[in-house]
Amino acid sequence: MRKRFEDFSEKLTRWIGSPQSILVHTIFFLAMFCLYFFNISSSNILLILTTVVSLEAIYLSIFIQMSVNRHSQELEEVSEGIEEIQEDVDEIQKDVDEIQEDVEEIQGEKPARPAGGEKPI
Repeated sequence: MRKRFEDFSEKLTRWIGSPQSILVHTIFFLAMFCLYFFNISSSNILLILTTVVSLEAIYLSIFIQMSVNRHSQELEEVSEGIEEIQEDVDEIQKDVDEIQEDVEEIQGEKPARPAGGEKPI
């Protein structure tokens, strides 16, 4: 149930930021103001309009905060993953340094070749 609600809130906040939302809101506001021509008092129209817009703002702020919280949690998980990867990289770097030291040690133990390309005796 919670997952469905979170998915719904994510879709809703995406839709609110779309051109379709602007169109729907514009039509709604025009329709509300057109009620004046049907002999509905302007104070009633403004009361209804203000109430609807206020409720919409409250719910939108809740949905947007839910999205922000979800994205923050995802970023924390990514950050933890990056820290783990960095620890692994540090361990690998230590291993590479040790191998490099071993290689340098081995190279230092080889007898040098005599000049002229002769084989050592």
